[in-house]
Amino acid sequence: MNGSITARIRLARDDFTLDVDLQLPGRGITALFGHSGSGKTSCLRCLAGLERAASAYIEVNGEVWQDSSRSFFLPPHLRPLGYVFQEASLFAHLSVRGNLEFGWRRIAPAERKVSVEQASRLLGIGHLLERTPATLSGGEAQRVGIARALLSSPRLLLMDEPLAALDGPRKREILPYLERLHDELDIPVVYVSHAQDEVARLADHLVLLEQGRATASGPIGETLARLDLSLAQGEDAGVVIEGQVVGHDPRYDLLDLRLPGSAAPLLRIAHPALSPGSTLRVKVQARDVSLTLDADSTSSILNRLAVRVLQVQAAENPAHVLVSLDANGTALLARITRYSADQLDVHPGQALIAQIKSVALLG
Repeated sequence: MNGSITARIRLARDDFTLDVDLQLPGRGITALFGHSGSGKTSCLRCLAGLERAASAYIEVNGEVWQDSSRSFFLPPHLRPLGYVFQEASLFAHLSVRGNLEFGWRRIAPAERKVSVEQASRLLGIGHLLERTPATLSGGEAQRVGIARALLSSPRLLLMDEPLAALDGPRKREILPYLERLHDELDIPVVYVSHAQDEVARLADHLVLLEQGRATASGPIGETLARLDLSLAQGEDAGVVIEGQVVGHDPRYDLLDLRLPGSAAPLLRIAHPALSPGSTLRVKVQARDVSLTLDADSTSSILNRLAVRVLQVQAAENPAHVLVSLDANGTALLARITRYSADQLDVHPGQALIAQIKSVALLG
């Protein structure tokens, strides 16, 4: 099927079996998320052809890369993909420019999708081109490694925890460049991570892997809001919302953000002015959402949304419950005490007001 990635893979080892049947979007960033040992890297290596699963069907935007039912297997060097590992693994004897041009020169000119200049601009490495890898910081080296992968003109970019080997400042250095790739290049990305903050900031689609099985796969906003998944139980539980900027109040320096499916600005966020129509991704933590029967205009809480209760479920902490909410088509989660849930008689179908104490900007 064009415009999608199909990955039906069964890879058996002595102590582990990867068994997934995935239909992923053929554009944007798909995150494979899960704890160590869940099968994320094994899945990525099968997509790349570095692992040959005995039973697999892999198709990328209409091109079949493996079909075990007819003994077809496209070897890794013939798959039009880029692969970014945890370590940049640059050629030490070549300059940055030499590293970038190494794979680029092997692509027929008519098939080149990205130029050295474009990759250098996207990754902010133009000033590094004459340097040697030994003189680069970890973050700089990884940006060069990502640029090198892009210059192979891939139809699919695979990224295996590309920030895992970096410290906090270097991660924060690279994330804006990954967002730029997402916004400016029409190359689908499968991104492996066990860091929920990275996934929330970058991913459009989320696959949750546990013990070699895909327990969930769907748009990130919907998947993070599912109460039946482990993601809803953690301290960082919350939803990702991508809204559109529709206005700015210069007196108070507040952005008006329209949420999907809503005609009116629903969120006001303390932020300098942005161009109307631009998109902004935010995260609303479940712990930052309280519920009330009536909107209280005297409250200091800036954002109050009319919501409908979808589901109520016990939380890991026996004193709390998790509440799944629908805000006119936008999913929200709230973590409140069982006492409060009883006082409000929280139940599916109930109309309430969600009070959002804090909104975290992503990027």
